[in-house]
Amino acid sequence: MATVLRRTGLSVLGKVPWGTHLCMFHETKQDLLDALVPYFRAGLESNEYCVWAVSEPLTVEEATTALSRELRTLKRALDAGSLEILPSREWYLREGGVDPKKIIGGWHEKLDRALAKGGEGLRVSGNAFWLGSKYWQDFRQYERELDLALEGRPMIVLCTYPLAVSRPADILDVAQAHTITVVRRNGDWEFVETALAPMTTHSLTPRELEVLTWAARGKSAWEIGEILDIAKRTVDEHAQTAVRKIGAANRTQAVAIALRSHLIEP
Repeated sequence: MATVLRRTGLSVLGKVPWGTHLCMFHETKQDLLDALVPYFRAGLESNEYCVWAVSEPLTVEEATTALSRELRTLKRALDAGSLEILPSREWYLREGGVDPKKIIGGWHEKLDRALAKGGEGLRVSGNAFWLGSKYWQDFRQYERELDLALEGRPMIVLCTYPLAVSRPADILDVAQAHTITVVRRNGDWEFVETALAPMTTHSLTPRELEVLTWAARGKSAWEIGEILDIAKRTVDEHAQTAVRKIGAANRTQAVAIALRSHLIEP
């Protein structure tokens, strides 16, 4: 992939690597729009195919209108299929229930079509309508499986949750299933930290920092081994140790945390 780090369009997040699974809790409808409009604008400007799965408190019409105010090429993107704005319930509750594997398979199909048409990757956002519903447990499982399914793929996913109806336990549970979790409250941003390990340069060895740095630049474990003159297995061992020390769920999350914490430079 030519570009390793992708613009999120959000000042609080800056750039993130492919495979990043983002989560945002929002206070108001305006908070949601203020985040998602620049998020999708950045994706379209970077030749990414974008899918916005809309649910309460927004309608498809409101989402389309908000984007049209900021994006002159909206109609062209919709006509070309590089942007889809669709109802969340139609996408997530196909056949009347939640099937994580089918939903994730659907995202992968959209990614394959995007790449076949010359897009650099797929950018997705969906707003959670399932909190407190009978679907909650199934969607928790979906979020966990999606986090694993994104690794190594040119995809970025931003899941949004209404803060008003989210219990503290829900916030912690959801945050642990995402690479980075933020909160937007009346225009202000906050981070939700889930990593338990202290994130200082002293907690990672120089070799572990080197491995994460090259991973952030899009190099595979084999390529990193060639650059550092060590075996691929050794690269994997350093990466896994770094993941554990940082308190991340996987290598992609470790890279994202290390970049945001300025442990490494892109």
